[in-house]
Amino acid sequence: TSFAVANGISVPLTGWLMQRFGVVRTFVVSVLLFTFASFLCGMAWSLPSLIAFRVLQGAVSGPMIPGSQALLLALFPPHKKGMALAVWSMTTLVAPICGPILGGFISDNYAWPWIFLINVPVGLFCAFVCWQGMKHRETPTRKLPVDGIGLALLVVWVGSLQIMLDKGKDADWFNSSFIIIMGLVALVGFITFLIWEFSQKHPIIDLTLFKNRNFSIGTLALCLGYGVFFGAVVLQPLWMQTWLGYNATWAGLIAAPSGVVAVLISPFVGKYISKFDTRLFALFAFFVFGVSYFMRAGYTADASYSAYIMPLLVQGIAMAIFFIALLSIILDGVPAHQIPAASGLSNFLRIVTGSFATSITTTFWDDRAALHQTRMAEMSSIYDSNVRESMNQLAATGLNQTQSIAVLTRELGNQAHLMSALDFFWIAGWLCWGIAGLVLFTRRPQGTGGHAVAAD
Repeated sequence: TSFAVANGISVPLTGWLMQRFGVVRTFVVSVLLFTFASFLCGMAWSLPSLIAFRVLQGAVSGPMIPGSQALLLALFPPHKKGMALAVWSMTTLVAPICGPILGGFISDNYAWPWIFLINVPVGLFCAFVCWQGMKHRETPTRKLPVDGIGLALLVVWVGSLQIMLDKGKDADWFNSSFIIIMGLVALVGFITFLIWEFSQKHPIIDLTLFKNRNFSIGTLALCLGYGVFFGAVVLQPLWMQTWLGYNATWAGLIAAPSGVVAVLISPFVGKYISKFDTRLFALFAFFVFGVSYFMRAGYTADASYSAYIMPLLVQGIAMAIFFIALLSIILDGVPAHQIPAASGLSNFLRIVTGSFATSITTTFWDDRAALHQTRMAEMSSIYDSNVRESMNQLAATGLNQTQSIAVLTRELGNQAHLMSALDFFWIAGWLCWGIAGLVLFTRRPQGTGGHAVAAD
């Protein structure tokens, strides 16, 4: 929660920071501060100190993702914008796949501080290479006034929203007065923030970007599609670890092939996407996502390793195309000086949608599982021949009646959570096919736009 709140606040500030201090300088400083914060997290001596350092880590890491996107677009000439987005998407796609694997391996085999300490050498190396290679490409800076009230309102509504989303499930959502208060504060703060920002000459977030139709609709499609994708990314390893007995490492390895496929395909997508209508790529990505979810809706409790992997291989194809196509649409026609702001704002909305998706997915999964388990329990009876046969088989292994009932109850829970997961994947498939319709309301990206200013 502490990281999500701080990061959610800092990401949309990227545009202002990069105009004020320069894209390269802001990005490199963000990487260095993130590295330092990771070191502090690894050396934390108590839970309060860890929370404090996670707040710092979240706050300073905000410009990293949108900053990397802006820098890559600046490095490539306009006609190779697709390749720039392909390179960026490869790293974006690998992170959610490799993260659980590496994190699971470290947590299973080493002490938890190494989850943070492993960032230190990587961060220092990245900061050094980026500064040495790109300091001569620094963008012009402007002395912009600080919109203090806008910043304060942003902190209030984003912080309240993230706390509500992170704590909602544990607090039973709107049955909790705390969650209701957080929701109201977020809503009122958001409305006040919009009113204030539209009236400012130098707002903390450039909301005029939404006047660009492709940016508005493209960002909406990106967020909704990412929300469905991220919900599935969260649910599958959670289900496999909780009910199927997988450890963190193996649950992560199940998802790894999709990342490999995405990385292998991304360069080809980047090479050819500018030669065709980008919207067709986006529609195809949503279609393939839907197919992969419908394939997962056929999972069984005793499925083999390969049966779990096949739908994820199909998903990898969609992943490779999804980000590149949607980002091409979003950034179409955005002037070069607004690229950092556009990248920061679209990534901020994507991150918030991911938080929504996590909360909605886990709540849906538990609620539907409870419903399925109740229905199966109602149909089960000690006098039912199948139940009695199962009880006799368990008794033959040496279990008494109480222990046998506990085993059967556990199996009911397993089946209920499987059925709930299948419900989610079925809905996710239809959602992806429905969201694809938004792409039809965008203009065909021109493939040039204002990026030439930032390129050599």
